Amino acid sequence: MGRHSKSKRPQPQGTWKGVAILAAVALLSTALAAGLVLSGLVGGGSGPRKAAIVDQLGLTQPNPDFAASATSILEQGGYAVDYFPGEQVTVDFYRELPTHDYDLIILRVHSGIAEETDITTGEKTMREYVSLFTGEPYRQDKYPQEPMGRLGMATYYEGASPLFGIGPDFITYSMRGSFHHALIVLMGCDGLRSPRTGQAFLDKGASAFVGWSESVSASHSDAAALRLLEKSVIDGLPLADAVAQTAAELGRDPSYGAELRVLSDGG
Repeated sequence: MGRHSKSKRPQPQGTWKGVAILAAVALLSTALAAGLVLSGLVGGGSGPRKAAIVDQLGLTQPNPDFAASATSILEQGGYAVDYFPGEQVTVDFYRELPTHDYDLIILRVHSGIAEETDITTGEKTMREYVSLFTGEPYRQDKYPQEPMGRLGMATYYEGASPLFGIGPDFITYSMRGSFHHALIVLMGCDGLRSPRTGQAFLDKGASAFVGWSESVSASHSDAAALRLLEKSVIDGLPLADAVAQTAAELGRDPSYGAELRVLSDGG
């Protein structure tokens, strides 16, 4: 990601008690990051492995070929796959996500490093965590039970209709249940520019979190995700090897230089 003072990327934002929370994210063609399933990954339930494709980005940059290809690869690997279009990706959807015992969750969603803005002085402070978009229209009084900092107002660009965004404190304190050793794949910008949001998923029970080091183009991310799925699910490579081989073959994102990374509970 470039310096925020020069960024033209859209910004999610939210206001509580005089403070606005913002997270810079890429425009429609630059919104993603990719990761991959760990071969032999053990999830929280018995029976067939389960995967979810959460496609919030489909609201602004649909790619039905990605969803179809990813589903085909996963089904070949023995996964039962659930697909969630952007309009279903609400605050409550995220809240309940850990309770469904998925072994793999692919988050094809807008995301970005957050900043806080004092609405009185206009002073901005970068915060080292990643905010994730929902597809739910923002309304300031809708979730009064959520403490400051867990939810924000997310917008693709200045003047756009706002959506809710979630931060790492929402993952830690508002999501219900446990991820039971699931792999979380964040296909959004800046997923591992800071480890805080990834660590929140690990603390919630995930075994690993895969994302990009900074902004990444949608086309590069989609291609990398499919390549990683092929290497892990079809070829049976461990996660670290699948990520390393995909990164070597596809390289960094040609527009933003993003690098694929992994954060795991093993360090």
